[in-house]
Amino acid sequence: MDTLVDIALVWLVVLLGACAVRVVGARSSVARILALDTLVLVLIGLLVLYSASRGVSYFLDAALILALLGFVATLAAARYYGRGRLFG
Repeated sequence: MDTLVDIALVWLVVLLGACAVRVVGARSSVARILALDTLVLVLIGLLVLYSASRGVSYFLDAALILALLGFVATLAAARYYGRGRLFG
């Protein structure tokens, strides 16, 4: 089981790097928003898997906070892109 967790951790780190490259290299705002949202989701998966492998719960708290902030940030970015303003 430990080998599978280690493989999954390495795979998530590779995906994290690929998403970071995509965020930096994206040409349009929509692609950048989607890549950043995917980067947050991969980071959440990495935190949850690391928490499960180490047996500590505070990484789960960080993953939950990151999920809430990521949702709000994606919603705000999409609204700003679609309407040109955040409120109103």
